[in-house]
Amino acid sequence: MFGVMKTIFIFLIVISSFSNLYSDETLVNKLKQGENIIFIRHALAPGSGDPKNFDLNDCNTQRNLNAEGIDQSKEIGAFFIKNSIPIDQVLSSEWCRCKDTAKYAFKNYETFSALNSFFSKRFQNNKEKQNADLLNFLNKWQSKKNIVLVTHYVVILAITNKPVSSGEIIILDKNLNFIGTIVL
Repeated sequence: MFGVMKTIFIFLIVISSFSNLYSDETLVNKLKQGENIIFIRHALAPGSGDPKNFDLNDCNTQRNLNAEGIDQSKEIGAFFIKNSIPIDQVLSSEWCRCKDTAKYAFKNYETFSALNSFFSKRFQNNKEKQNADLLNFLNKWQSKKNIVLVTHYVVILAITNKPVSSGEIIILDKNLNFIGTIVL
């Protein structure tokens, strides 16, 4: 039994060493330099997907942030302020849980349909066009600051090939190369 536990412990240490290419301090310094693409999965919104007949224009019909998700969003914003991380712009999916994450974290944001979820069958036909639109936008994006994209698990996975948890921050360079993650 002890041997199995020891093997699992060593495995977890090895896996965790690959989760970030840099330490959090090195990542913060990289973010301070600017010119990064920052994906943030919306903060905690318990459940999965959305009700069948949800309305994008009515937050009451969607899965939304809970109190912990609101606090998590505020913590994300405080992290950016505390570390003086320069932001060019914040773009959000049109889903309320993403807009609320952006609002509580950064106050000012704009919606961008290429960041919308395509998790449900209702939106899966949009996946290829959305990904192409997002990649086209990112290829044209030019700034000395960072861009923040608040979106969904499926969008981040499609672009980065990295699974993410609620509120997780994924950092890429301008060429979409993975730099690291920050979990607050």
